[in-house]
Amino acid sequence: MTTGDLFVIEQMNGAQVILKMLELHGVRHVFGLPGETTIGWYKEWRRHSGIEFVLTRDERTASYAAEAYAKITGRPAVLEAPSPGVTHCTPGITEAYLSSVPVIYFSSDIPMNGDKRHGLTGVDQTALYDSICKESFYLTSVKDIPFLMRRAFRVATAGRPAPVHIRVPANIFHETAEIGDLYAEPEYGSYPAHRPVADHARTRTAINLLMAARQPVIVCGQGALISKASEAVLALAELLQIPVGTTTPGKGTVPETHPLSLRVIGARGGMAYANEYVHEADTVFLVGTNTDSAGTDGWKLYGDPAGKTFIHLDIAEAHIGNNFPVKVGLVGDARATLDHMIEMIHRDHPGLARDKIDLTPMKRTALDAVFNSNIRMPEGTVSPVKLTQALDAILPANAIVTAEPGVSAIYPSALLSVREAGRRYITNYSMGALGYSVPAGLGAAFASDGPVISFTGDGSLGFVLGDFETIRRSGKNVTIILTRNDNFGWIRGEAILLDEVDEPWSTDFGPVDYVKVAEGFGFQTARITNESEIDAVLRAAIENPGANFIEVMVPSQDKIVPFVPNWVEAAKEKGLPYFS
Repeated sequence: MTTGDLFVIEQMNGAQVILKMLELHGVRHVFGLPGETTIGWYKEWRRHSGIEFVLTRDERTASYAAEAYAKITGRPAVLEAPSPGVTHCTPGITEAYLSSVPVIYFSSDIPMNGDKRHGLTGVDQTALYDSICKESFYLTSVKDIPFLMRRAFRVATAGRPAPVHIRVPANIFHETAEIGDLYAEPEYGSYPAHRPVADHARTRTAINLLMAARQPVIVCGQGALISKASEAVLALAELLQIPVGTTTPGKGTVPETHPLSLRVIGARGGMAYANEYVHEADTVFLVGTNTDSAGTDGWKLYGDPAGKTFIHLDIAEAHIGNNFPVKVGLVGDARATLDHMIEMIHRDHPGLARDKIDLTPMKRTALDAVFNSNIRMPEGTVSPVKLTQALDAILPANAIVTAEPGVSAIYPSALLSVREAGRRYITNYSMGALGYSVPAGLGAAFASDGPVISFTGDGSLGFVLGDFETIRRSGKNVTIILTRNDNFGWIRGEAILLDEVDEPWSTDFGPVDYVKVAEGFGFQTARITNESEIDAVLRAAIENPGANFIEVMVPSQDKIVPFVPNWVEAAKEKGLPYFS
């Protein structure tokens, strides 16, 4: 327990108590922007706290930045927004909720019951956030702040992590009370706060099934990253010689250059060889994955479930067996349970030796087939394959890459190699909304010291251009790579390839000189128009410590079809070029 001023009675206002409790929980940054309802908080903040306030230009940006910050740091992020912008944080909070990411979200409000009198900016914030947060509190007393904030951090980081919402009427910042319980519980300053081990008898059954399997595979979702289970996953895989695939959000759970790594599987970056391997597996050990549609190719990835043995380990009971019939369900923390499995195997099977598996030739063949395919690009466009290949060759070990649905994520998800385990590649494939990658890059930059590369598309960029100023002001090394095709390419691809739409009038928009826009915000800019320029432009951007913007014109997904299994099948039927 971090005591602070435990049992020392002090007269404090609400703003002071909130700041003190944040400090006691080890909070270093808060993402947000101001409003009339938060002035009382900022007044005390400037006087009494060293917590850095990251001012954004849009609440949506702040919410996504906080979500990414929590992913990278392994600590709960703190987000704040004023009452007029309270609805704007729902995209980031929704992504955090579905991705199991803890965010402590403060929304200031007009004085209590002001919404019932139709006060300007008043709305029932509690009801608004109740469905996308583990809990939603309404602070009505300064004296309750320490208790409720301890509860917020505890609830957010224990079990399946997720956001907690705290609604603060503006008057609470100014009102005072005698406070004698200023202390934090330090175990809730990071996540997962607790590591329960799954049932021992079920664990032993799971081990027996894995050891008896003909072709087992481990599939890790981002729950394995949340649990920081990389070493345990790799140790079990090496001990039993079981290949490991990951969902796109789970990318980086194990080094993708490891002989047992299958790399990404599924419908958002899974290459054909990897998907075929897990399809042929007789036993599938799911670790920290909710088996969603993207990670399972619409639940078709494993073939007939009746012919498979499924083992599922997750901290969330609701995920286990939700989409596939499990032989053994293990409710527990991934790292702790895998560590226990390894101990049991060493104890029960001393001197265990298994035939070595090396997937490197299979992976190299598949990657070389893509890198050397030389598919002709439409006039005026550059290959996203060549762009990703060049970045992969020069990316520093401490770099973080952010991406979002569309061309901007599908190619790096498949082709970038995470060489050191950990959260080095983050996407928003839980909800999948546009406008994520650039804000996520901002959050990642405050969470780490290395360069950040944010892949975005022009459909997404329209959501976040205002926060170019935030990135420039931050002084962080952030490089935004715009893969531009002047349309909502994913929807265009879906419409043309699968729905036989000949004229997707709802997806195309006019050209914009994004380089001039970025220059106006003070970015160092470049436009890649030829493959020969890629390497030099990328190197210059990564070496420049400030804000960088690179525009690359790429083909839309209906012209050159990326790694999406059902699209690839359609491309084969239509005679279109594709990558798989």
